[in-house]
Amino acid sequence: MSVPARLLRASGAVFNYSGAVGAKQKVIIVSQFEALGLSQSVLKAIAPLGYDVPTPIQRKAIPLVLDGKDVVGLAQTGTGKTAAFGLPLVHHLLANRGKPPAKTVRSLILAPTRELVNQIAENLKSFTQGTPLRVECVVGGSPINRQIRALTRGADILVATPGRLLDLVERRAVFLDQATFLVLDEADQMLDLGFIHSLRKIAQMVGKPRQTMLFSATMPRQIADLSRAYLTDPVRVEAAPPGRVADKISQSVHFVEKSAKAALLKKCLGERDGDLSLVFSRTKHGAEKLMKQLVAAGFTAASIHGNKNQGQRERALKGFRTGRTRVLVATDVAARGIDIPGVSHVYNYDLPEVAENYVHRIGRTARAGAAGKAVAFCSPEEIGLLRAVEKVMSVKIEVASGEPPADERGQKPSRGRGGRNSGGRNKPSQHRGKRPQSFGRKAEGAGTEGGEQRNVGKKPFKKKFRGKKAGEGAGAITDVKPAASQKRGKPHSPSKAAPGGKPANANFKKRRRSNAKRKAA
Repeated sequence: MSVPARLLRASGAVFNYSGAVGAKQKVIIVSQFEALGLSQSVLKAIAPLGYDVPTPIQRKAIPLVLDGKDVVGLAQTGTGKTAAFGLPLVHHLLANRGKPPAKTVRSLILAPTRELVNQIAENLKSFTQGTPLRVECVVGGSPINRQIRALTRGADILVATPGRLLDLVERRAVFLDQATFLVLDEADQMLDLGFIHSLRKIAQMVGKPRQTMLFSATMPRQIADLSRAYLTDPVRVEAAPPGRVADKISQSVHFVEKSAKAALLKKCLGERDGDLSLVFSRTKHGAEKLMKQLVAAGFTAASIHGNKNQGQRERALKGFRTGRTRVLVATDVAARGIDIPGVSHVYNYDLPEVAENYVHRIGRTARAGAAGKAVAFCSPEEIGLLRAVEKVMSVKIEVASGEPPADERGQKPSRGRGGRNSGGRNKPSQHRGKRPQSFGRKAEGAGTEGGEQRNVGKKPFKKKFRGKKAGEGAGAITDVKPAASQKRGKPHSPSKAAPGGKPANANFKKRRRSNAKRKAA
């Protein structure tokens, strides 16, 4: 007696059945990943990695990718997107075995940051362990000659950042026309970093026909346009709405003055000395300065930001992953791409300018089903940013200490520097719908009569004309300033008046009128 395969695939659970009466009971265990249709080679590779139950995005995307469909996946960071496209990709490449020609790739995966590229490549190497598939990664900040040598033999899977990949293509170190699979991971962040034109250029180089997969946390208009242009009848799958965070993350906020943030952070870190803590700063300079303050206070800390080269980044991450470094201070470059299950606390030392980045930041904790805590420090200048975060997540963050400013009502979130007349980052503009006059707009009542336009803040111009002045012949060039003294009711200076008390330009105006009459006649 046998159990139909379709029943096994449908359940992905444990089946007990017996043959003849009195026969010994037999147990068949079917993995839930096998129920999705993955091959035995892939299942054997991921068995020791602890892949037992697929996440929602994996459960929805893997069958579609196995069927050869183009997929647009919407899921937040930390939901298992790498396995959602990586496992079926390895399945296809193993089913169609073939050695890639020199300087070519069979599949291409693009990601926005070096850390995310390295993480994806590390996961794929674990998926392909024990198979003949070769995985290579290329990122900026690493020696390009070493990457050129690695690509000489070709690669089954190439994971890359768009900028370094285009550098290699221009050097004719790699050709993409043999690639039949294209994956764009964290596409919305690539858009934020200005890679949209690079993505369009790379997509045109990849071979056809191909299968394309696009994964993103949000779906802005440009990403939607990109999917329509380069995906064929894509199927959209969504695992979690934007702003959704893991259920096991507890969030809190401290209302504190900006100058007191460092002392509060040291106090919080000192209370949990044995935990791995990730601290986010808004700027590269601020992250480096904060890291040095923590080291001076006796904490084992490191920093990662855009001013660090690739070797420094990798050493900082390795130390943090192994536990030698207990505190890692980072900018948003690390908000996506760091997968370290041991992170117990995420501190938002500075609230992000873009509210959605808060979700990606705190997604670095509560990994692999563990619990985590997200702590935010909010100064009076950042109250608008905090309210924007709460609006995106549709939650009210619990107050751990301090009180919000009393005048926060009516303020709107700041997205950068305020206007010159705004009086502060979060104060509403005094010129709603109008540009301030200090930006060069014409003053009230200043028209453009006669082609003249007056700008506020500019010195009075001098008007030059040809006319007669006392003691000068006709045709001399004379500088005449606007008659400001007339407006104050004072007589003209004798040196600037013609004989008879008339202004120096009176003769010029009289001649101009007579010439106009003569021409009209």
